[in-house]
Amino acid sequence: MAAENIKKLVLSYSGGLDTSVILRWIKDRFGCEVIAYCADVGQAEETEGLEEKALKTGASKLVIADLREEFARDFVFPMMRANAVYEGYYLLGTSIARPVIAKKLAEIARAEGADAVAHGATGKGNDQVRFELTLARLAPELKIIAPWRRADWTFQGRADMIAYANEKKIPVQVTGEKPYSMDRNLVHISYEGGILEDPWHEPYNDMFRLTVAPEDAPNQPEYVEVEFLGGNPVAINGESMAPARVIERANEIGGRHGIGRVDMVENRYVGIKSRGVYETPGVTLLMHAHRAVEQLTLDREVMHLRDSLIPRYAEMVYYGYWFAPEREALQALIDEAQRDVNGTARIKLYKGSATIAGRKSPNSLYDPAIASFEEAGGYQQSDAEGFIRLAGTRLRALARARGETGKAAREK
Repeated sequence: MAAENIKKLVLSYSGGLDTSVILRWIKDRFGCEVIAYCADVGQAEETEGLEEKALKTGASKLVIADLREEFARDFVFPMMRANAVYEGYYLLGTSIARPVIAKKLAEIARAEGADAVAHGATGKGNDQVRFELTLARLAPELKIIAPWRRADWTFQGRADMIAYANEKKIPVQVTGEKPYSMDRNLVHISYEGGILEDPWHEPYNDMFRLTVAPEDAPNQPEYVEVEFLGGNPVAINGESMAPARVIERANEIGGRHGIGRVDMVENRYVGIKSRGVYETPGVTLLMHAHRAVEQLTLDREVMHLRDSLIPRYAEMVYYGYWFAPEREALQALIDEAQRDVNGTARIKLYKGSATIAGRKSPNSLYDPAIASFEEAGGYQQSDAEGFIRLAGTRLRALARARGETGKAAREK
């Protein structure tokens, strides 16, 4: 088709069955040069032999991009400054990884002079939206090939793809189908599909990779101190670390105490409910610590305003609007509020729980002299009488308007 005259394409590639088949299918279907691109966002997968596999499948070359530091610094940390949580539970580990992967996909495509990009996301999920909205903002001139949505993509499932791989001699190791699908990065591991599609079915305990079962965690609590500067965690237990290492270290500490497991049925952007199981030990620990320092340093109205915007911010991340102007504008507000979020939180970890055990800050708004019940500290308690009278003015007016004055006394 003339509209799909593609000369060079960059494919987001993992080397697994799906993207290997997609690479060869694109090569056969469009007759174009295909560059394979693999993003390292902390998924802990071996890349040894990946280049040979990509070349044998039909790629002209493989580009491996280490995005871990950029991912942590420019994506995860801004999201954490917002305390973003989707639908009360999900800490957005997969959601926040997609824009950094797609950003690099666009950069490689432009550097290589490609006129198209491709991804292996299905037409039922959120990832297709996240990838393509990022590309719409950063590289709108690129054509996007999404094989799973195309009428000429005839594969119905895994069996069809294995048969195609065998026919084309694609060098993929075919193993038994997993009982669920996994996605891992610096922030978390997500599990969905297969046996987890029954929301009544409890996840198998041996499924988890980052966390021990809370009941198997140490019988003694562990205290960990996290230091923040401008709302970002910069040190753990007194040791300064780069952003990616902060998350890795927090994962190690939180994981051995079984914190950060979540099982939820969530609402996908495409309108489908899906069951997801997540383990996010490090960010769970860091978020508790961040909240603790904020308790000392954020003005009440600023905190309440920011908290009222958390669901909206989380939606933007979950739906794929990371590079949309509304997220960037909201981020500016959040970052302004975070200027004085400096200090240290002490968190107690014990058998799946993370509780605040202390917090301190050079920018603390907490004044023990005023807060104390034992001393006045310059606070005139009698001032509260006028404050309460003013606050109750509208309530007394409502009672009069409804003829409720004296009603309570009459009913006794």
